Amino acid sequence: MTSYVALLRAINLGAASTIRKEQLIDAATTLGYARPRTFIASGNLLFDTDAHEAAVKTALSTQLAAQLGRPVAVIVRTAAEMARIRDDNPFPAASGNRVLVTMLDAAPPADALEYARHLDGEEMALGTREIYVRYTDDGMGRSKLTIPAAAPGTARNMNTVAKLAALLA
Repeated sequence: MTSYVALLRAINLGAASTIRKEQLIDAATTLGYARPRTFIASGNLLFDTDAHEAAVKTALSTQLAAQLGRPVAVIVRTAAEMARIRDDNPFPAASGNRVLVTMLDAAPPADALEYARHLDGEEMALGTREIYVRYTDDGMGRSKLTIPAAAPGTARNMNTVAKLAALLA
């Protein structure tokens, strides 16, 4: 069995995009995934299955859309990948709540950071299938940074990445 986390995009940012914990667990249970559980109310579903990543992504996206009546974007990572994302943090001295990791389905383009707009002190780095951003002490709430290559992904701060890696271990 492989331990996975499904990271749902744009969850709990408004009433229209909220998915209850029970709905996520029900979707995983319906698909036969073992030990389904969630972490914080931002669309993090942890579970175990023998299925491969692509099959998990497709099945979970389809199941959630059927349950909720609308599409739900899903990014999937294994326990090993979450540990690697945590360990590869290019900004280890920064506070975990100041480093945001946007996870993508595929590797970001090599020139992805060249197209970033409204940079104001933030630092950026590319990962395997991630884009890392270290925000200034003013935080991400005031930042106007836009990275077009990050748009199809879903982001979590490094504190959440570390906790998910620990929960999956």
